[in-house]
Amino acid sequence: MAGDLLLKLVAEHGPWVLLVFYLLYRDLQKDQATRAVLDKNSSILIEITTIIRERLPAGGGVGRG
Repeated sequence: MAGDLLLKLVAEHGPWVLLVFYLLYRDLQKDQATRAVLDKNSSILIEITTIIRERLPAGGGVGRG
């Protein structure tokens, strides 16, 4: 059914329709890759923050007392 719709669109509007769908598909892939990298970076930052908090003395801040 989707193939029939695609063929109908190409027949009515020309081959540029395929280009539009291809570009939309590639844009989706790029967005998914970007999201995966951001998720990985966020998890790394959370791990670093956890390690820093574990190593800081309780109740102590930098420059206090």
